[in-house]
Amino acid sequence: MTDVTGLKVGVLGGTGPQGKGLALRWAKAGIKVIIGSRSVERAVAAAAELGDGVTGMDNQGTAATADLVLVAVPWEGHGELLTSLRDELAGKIVIDCVNPLGFDKQGPFALPVEDGSAAQQAAKLLPRSRVTAAFHHVSAVRLAELSTPELHTDVLVLGDDREATDLVRALADAVPGMRGVYGGRLRNAHQVEALTANLIAINRRYGAHAGIRITDV
Repeated sequence: MTDVTGLKVGVLGGTGPQGKGLALRWAKAGIKVIIGSRSVERAVAAAAELGDGVTGMDNQGTAATADLVLVAVPWEGHGELLTSLRDELAGKIVIDCVNPLGFDKQGPFALPVEDGSAAQQAAKLLPRSRVTAAFHHVSAVRLAELSTPELHTDVLVLGDDREATDLVRALADAVPGMRGVYGGRLRNAHQVEALTANLIAINRRYGAHAGIRITDV
């Protein structure tokens, strides 16, 4: 198993529920975490709230300082942010967990993406980075509930770089109860991102915080 305890993980969008929740769980697992935000003040405040050695910086400082970076920003700002951080993210593993979704009276639905998926857009905008896709289906509510010590859910990890996907799988495995499962090449990220719309619909119908499990693996 790949050792991730010595890594510094940056979370772009770390003041939002998904990024903040993953930062919390990684910090509890002994991993050094940097919260990134457009506002240094918000990042520092979120880091102080999480504790466990978490620090806060602006997005540029987070991207430059971290060994690898999770992108957990709203889809609307995804492309602009990654374009602005192209140099800081060069040579680094980037984990994209952004879900391009829309909402109307009928509920959530997947948005069309010109490049195929958010992860493929990231790969196009960051040609010198090692882009992966993961953590799309982990409930932010469950992440924040430390009264639930183990998160019984699988994380699909996609990418074209075997070493990078193995490391991201290890990051998932570092959270008690969570398991990283290789899910294919980056070109298959669209359906993984889109599946989030189905999970939201499930949660609304059943009052749940559903995740996914891969059987027979």
